[in-house]
Amino acid sequence: MVVVGSGIMGQRLSDGNDAVALLANSLATGCGLVVLIWIFGPVSGAHFNPVVTLVAVLRRDLPGRAALTYVPAQILGAVVGVWATHLMFGLSVWQVSAHVRTGGDQLFAEAVATFGLLATILGTTRFRPETTPVAVGVYITAAYWFTASTAFANPAVTLARSLTDTFAGIAPGGVPAFILAQTSGALIALGMIRWLLDARKIS
Repeated sequence: MVVVGSGIMGQRLSDGNDAVALLANSLATGCGLVVLIWIFGPVSGAHFNPVVTLVAVLRRDLPGRAALTYVPAQILGAVVGVWATHLMFGLSVWQVSAHVRTGGDQLFAEAVATFGLLATILGTTRFRPETTPVAVGVYITAAYWFTASTAFANPAVTLARSLTDTFAGIAPGGVPAFILAQTSGALIALGMIRWLLDARKIS
C-alpha cells in the first residue's frame, strides 16, 4: 500500500517529473517501513519479506513451520494492500502491470538491493538491534536511488506490484527473474555476513 500509493500520489503531483515522483515514493516507503517494523516487530519479528523469512529459517532463528504460514500471509497482505490502494485512488481494483522491467542490469540491481537489505538486517540485529527499524527504512530509501531496479528486494511485494499498472508496477513476465535475483542476493548476504561477522573475527 505504501509503495503503490506513494507512487500514484507522487506521479499525480509531480507534473510528469519522474525524479520528484521517485523521491516521494522512496521517502514514503522508507518512513512506512520504519513504522511497520516498530509495530510488528514484537508480533512476528516484522517478517514482511519471504527472503528475510528464508534467511531466518536457514539461520535457525525461525522454525520452518512458522515460515509456511508467514510466506502466504506476506503475499496475501501485499496483494490486498495493492487492491486497497486502487480503491483509495479511484482506480480499477484488478489490474495487470505493463511496466516492463527486464535485463541483466535490472536483475543484478535486484540482487544487490536484496543483498544490502539482508546485510543491514543481519548486521544491526546482531550488534544494535534497536536501530534495525530505522536502518532498514533508511537503506530502502537510499536503495531506490542507487539501484537500477528501484530496489523491490521482496518477492511478495514484487508479485503484488505486478497487479498494479501504475508508477510502481512490474509486468508479470519480469517477476520470476526478479524473485530469483532477490533470493540469490539474500543467500549471498547470508554467507558473506556470516563469514564477516563470525564471532571469532570480532575483537
